[in-house]
Amino acid sequence: MAVFLCFQQDSKGVAWKENFKLNWQDFKAKPDKSTEAVAITASGITFGYSVQRSSTRGVIGFKSEVFAHFYPEHSWYKKESVDNHVLAHEQLHFDITELHARYFREKLSKLEVNSNITEVLNTLHNQTNTSLADMQNKYDTESNYSMDNEGQVKWSTFVAKELKRLQKFKVD
Repeated sequence: MAVFLCFQQDSKGVAWKENFKLNWQDFKAKPDKSTEAVAITASGITFGYSVQRSSTRGVIGFKSEVFAHFYPEHSWYKKESVDNHVLAHEQLHFDITELHARYFREKLSKLEVNSNITEVLNTLHNQTNTSLADMQNKYDTESNYSMDNEGQVKWSTFVAKELKRLQKFKVD
């Protein structure tokens, strides 16, 4: 059994990269022996923005940054209970975080500048985090925390297709 945790703080996180795959040495926190979970992946989306204003025209633009991060110091595993199958499950949690970062970047790319842009940006950020948490929970439920192989394959296929579809919203 694995459980996903979402962190938004900008602690020492590892940014998602297409060619980077998690390994058990990346999970640095002490395992919680009081839970049935065998691994915890702590990941989340970091978001920042700046708004450009003109004294005569008000808001004239904005810039934003969105990244998916894995947090080693908050991620853990029980060595005696994990294998490569569980690691693949944990990797997919991180990939789902990246997927939501891309969903978020796509929404940001469609925004039009207006006087309420700050509120719009904050609302989109909150909606993205809610959607991310919902999908992470659905993934764990439908894959039975990696124990349902069919559910695991379904999710792996879905996430891979979505990441590919949103390739133009990947950052290097």
